[in-house]
Amino acid sequence: MSPSILWFRRDLRLGDHPALLAAAAEGPVLPLFVIDPALWGPSGDVRRAFLLRTLRALDASLREHGPGLVVRSGRPESVVPALVAEVGAQAVHVSADFGPYGAARDARVADALDSVPLVPTGSPYAVAPGRVLTGDGGPYKVFTPFHKAWANHGWRAPAESDPAAVDWLGAPSEELPDEPDVSGVDLPEAGEAAARARWEAWRGTPYDDVRDRPDLDATSRLSPDLRWGTLHPRTILAGLDARRHHDAVFRKELAWREFYAHVLHAWPDSAREYFKPELQGLPYVTGRERDRRLAAWTEGRTGFPIVDAGMRQLLAEGWMHNRVRMIVASFLVKDLHVEWTHGARHFMRHLVDGDLASNQHNWQWVAGCGTDAAPYFRIFNPTTQGRKFDPDGAYVRRWIPELTDPTLGEYPDPIVDHAEQRAATLEAYQLLRRHGG
Repeated sequence: MSPSILWFRRDLRLGDHPALLAAAAEGPVLPLFVIDPALWGPSGDVRRAFLLRTLRALDASLREHGPGLVVRSGRPESVVPALVAEVGAQAVHVSADFGPYGAARDARVADALDSVPLVPTGSPYAVAPGRVLTGDGGPYKVFTPFHKAWANHGWRAPAESDPAAVDWLGAPSEELPDEPDVSGVDLPEAGEAAARARWEAWRGTPYDDVRDRPDLDATSRLSPDLRWGTLHPRTILAGLDARRHHDAVFRKELAWREFYAHVLHAWPDSAREYFKPELQGLPYVTGRERDRRLAAWTEGRTGFPIVDAGMRQLLAEGWMHNRVRMIVASFLVKDLHVEWTHGARHFMRHLVDGDLASNQHNWQWVAGCGTDAAPYFRIFNPTTQGRKFDPDGAYVRRWIPELTDPTLGEYPDPIVDHAEQRAATLEAYQLLRRHGG
């Protein structure tokens, strides 16, 4: 029985963990987390704080069964081989990473490990990217056929990993970094136990009736747990029955997450570049005017209540309701004419659930340059969206109290005229289409 390393990344749990099972089958297991400067540096304070809390929760769970989590900082291709040599590990086990950076990083680590294998088992997805392909053997570009193929493919049952049955090893460990000051942000409780509690408390909610209502605060709030892997989507899927309407609708939302991971895996440049490059010719504001509009949007003072409520929720909670994410994104791109990349970057800085594949491709979907057949006419009217999905104004009043209490401040006039900007956007799209991009 040889010792091995279990290198945690986006799988910060002990239950339903295939890579843990694979490592434990070989002998003693050393649990490792690497603070990679290439990922740590660009992360916003909110995501760093939540990650640190999640790692502390994981360490506490490990200490119930052994020495605890080993933390090392530095480039993984240096840190991991050094620890292998230090403890005499015969393998390094991981959950596969299909993102552009993660895949390249793992290739470098595998090369640096030389004769010691880097063993991927499982992934952050129910169906790993690249597993579901079209009839021609290529990747899907459209969600509906992907969703059908994904559902038909199916997924494994949750892995029955038992941390109490593992022979855990220890090694000298660095202290986790100090948590950044996010005292003004109301973050959810972190860790595997909290994730499972959220899921158990929410399951059975009539999802399709409430999922577009930000005033009800009735969505699952599981996105940070899925982002960091404190809960695997397979665990959720095992508790859903697709024969029930609401379960089928929620399962479809999980499929969207997997679809965008599939798209990013197949087209890694789409993390930064237009999925439809012919739409790069759309006109956007630049310079000081762009900065002025972007500042009003990020600070929640555009004069459009549903937009401003969403942007203030983002700053206060590190999270935003999904319907409102679409509204604020459409407003930035199609009313304020600020390129989608600026909004995507702001979201990634402030979202506790910031996921590259979902964030970038949802922004491209809204901007009309992503995986969609005819997106140019989809422009959200922020006023009618607010009336429809926040009918009593409860969501807006929660985040914009000055609307009902002027002593709290003066609410600004609308920054633009929506009807005029909608017409300008449609004209720009049509002009671009006539000239072939």
